[in-house]
Amino acid sequence: MNNEKGFTLIEMLIVLFIISILLLITIPNVTKHNQSIQKKGCEGLQNMVKAQITAFELDHDGKTPSLGDLQSEGYVKKNVTCPNGKQIIVTGGEVKVEN
Repeated sequence: MNNEKGFTLIEMLIVLFIISILLLITIPNVTKHNQSIQKKGCEGLQNMVKAQITAFELDHDGKTPSLGDLQSEGYVKKNVTCPNGKQIIVTGGEVKVEN
């Protein structure tokens, strides 16, 4: 019985302690980067909608579209939302995000 090999309780506790410290370090960094990614994704979506407005204006002799016009003509999807869940609003050719 004395020749059994394995980990002692102390060794297991030390490994769990090290893993928990690594998790405590990485989780805040992941959430911080997630917010940054959502913000940049929303900015990218706004730029895409602005480009689609320009394309609509070129195709329709300078007529300024509403979001409904862009959706009905197939320039943008029916549901235009940012990754953070906020809606995109088009008024007078300008693109904004709802508050």
